[in-house]
Amino acid sequence: MLIVTTENIVNHKIKEVKGPVFGLTVRARGIGKDIFASFKGLIGGEISEYTEMLEDARKQAVDRMVENAKAMGANAIIMMRFDSGEIGQNMSEIVAYGTAVIVEEE
Repeated sequence: MLIVTTENIVNHKIKEVKGPVFGLTVRARGIGKDIFASFKGLIGGEISEYTEMLEDARKQAVDRMVENAKAMGANAIIMMRFDSGEIGQNMSEIVAYGTAVIVEEE
């Protein structure tokens, strides 16, 4: 599956637009990570536990978006983006979205 953040794919022609696709995941931080992050926040620096959690969430959101596009019969996704938000005090929502298309090499 080709995935790009642009409107077009170099050396490809869009034959059909299938429509919007998305993949969504919600992750909750554990109390242990929150306590550790609070201490690390006092010292400064990257909080690798949260970074890892968000990287995993983005990958899962992309995987779900790709499955959605495949179910629509697409072979590419253009204009792919991420969005995120918080739900409550300890949950993060990550969504990957774009436009599912059928492309053909020129």
